[in-house]
Amino acid sequence: MTTSAEHKRLLRLATRASLAVASILVVSKALAWWLSGSVSLLAGLTDSALDAVASFLNLLAVHYALRPADDDHRFGHGKAEALAGIAQALFIGGSAVLIALQALERLRNPQPLGDTAIGIGVMLLSLVLTVALLALQRKVIRATGSTAVRADSLHYRSDLLLNGSILLALLLARFGWPQLDALFGLGIALYILWSALQIARESTAILMDKELPVNVSEDMANRVLAIDGVLGVHDLRTRVSGNQWFVQLHIELPGQLPLHHAHGLCVQASEVIRDQYPKADVMVHADPV
Repeated sequence: MTTSAEHKRLLRLATRASLAVASILVVSKALAWWLSGSVSLLAGLTDSALDAVASFLNLLAVHYALRPADDDHRFGHGKAEALAGIAQALFIGGSAVLIALQALERLRNPQPLGDTAIGIGVMLLSLVLTVALLALQRKVIRATGSTAVRADSLHYRSDLLLNGSILLALLLARFGWPQLDALFGLGIALYILWSALQIARESTAILMDKELPVNVSEDMANRVLAIDGVLGVHDLRTRVSGNQWFVQLHIELPGQLPLHHAHGLCVQASEVIRDQYPKADVMVHADPV
């Protein structure tokens, strides 16, 4: 598990890199679209512009989520990351609708494309920058488990497909099939919409306090049951907030056990869970049998 300082450094690095990449791509794609008139490039420009806005919101959300718990937020501020994920889903879904409308208009009223060479160069640049950003995000997600960075990474993975599709559309247009440009734009819009739904579903699950996977909860219970003196485990509850897992459970102990022994077993139960799952904040309640 990363230290708190390293955790914060990685999250800030990932969000700043995301915003920087999105900003570079907005400027380069705007120039390429202005020179070529490609619907596919317009799709990429729209997506990158919204990526820049979403990445900026992500940066603000992560900054807020990293604030320590206070008197008004005793469980921390981690759910700000899930709220950022919902905002990203809305932005990405809106971009998909705009792209689809533009593509349908171009299918009804075809127009010749302008200079596609600069568009091809820009898309190659986009692919290189996106691959580099995804590699960084993968490292950060593995180290921190950040919901916001995971949502950001999801739509940049869709951008990788989007940019590859735009590059293919421009190449086909250059070799005599310009009508495929609008069809590629429409297909990209549908894929972006699907990505937005995935982000929204994951973020909503966190906001609604969805339980951790069943195999994780069962493993926690089995580790506690293996403690000598623990007779049973029930009412094990879990939820996620940012990078923190919150775990509550009841353990069954002999009714005549001295209080200090019971307390020691509760501490031990908490420790065996945290040893395996360092992100867990564990609360244990003892029930007499």
